[in-house]
Amino acid sequence: MIRVLLAEDQGMMRSALARLLDLEPDIEVVAQVATGTEVVPAAKATAPDVALLDIEMPGASGLDATQALRAAVPTCRILILTTFGRPGYLRRAMEAGASGFLVKDAPVEELAGAVRRVLAGERVVDPALAAAALSAGPNPLTDRERDVLRAAVDGSTVADIAGRLHLSESTVRNYLSSAIGKTHSRNRIEAVQVARTNGWL
Repeated sequence: MIRVLLAEDQGMMRSALARLLDLEPDIEVVAQVATGTEVVPAAKATAPDVALLDIEMPGASGLDATQALRAAVPTCRILILTTFGRPGYLRRAMEAGASGFLVKDAPVEELAGAVRRVLAGERVVDPALAAAALSAGPNPLTDRERDVLRAAVDGSTVADIAGRLHLSESTVRNYLSSAIGKTHSRNRIEAVQVARTNGWL
């Protein structure tokens, strides 16, 4: 049996995925968690062969959980399953050590097949998304520029962002200006949208 850990913050989606996978004769869902921070403890407790991780979860993102899981349980293969088919997410997931990346609107047979394939050592990536990731290129933003853009998402002032990130206001302005330039945007709202669309945040 292929032992699967399922990490998905939406309860209904998590239950549906678990039921569908449990219908497969060779797959058993051994753990279900709702947050990114629960992934490693659950994996250590249940020793899954494959972890199916959503990207946007409370506590820690699926990308952060991927990195932590690769370090803590290196034998576990990781398959990212997300609503957000963004090229930057795909690139970051692969860099973090994921073996596959699928969007949630794929048929369930494809998901079960992907679980088997990553366990066999293959890389499984949605072809259209792979092409988009190659054409989008690498993330142009530095870690600090991403931090500042994330802090600007809710419309915070430069002073608020500076206080939250322990930076001077002029430094925050410089990072915002640089991020706006790199995303070819007119303002920080547009820069956030472009960065989110590409999965750079």
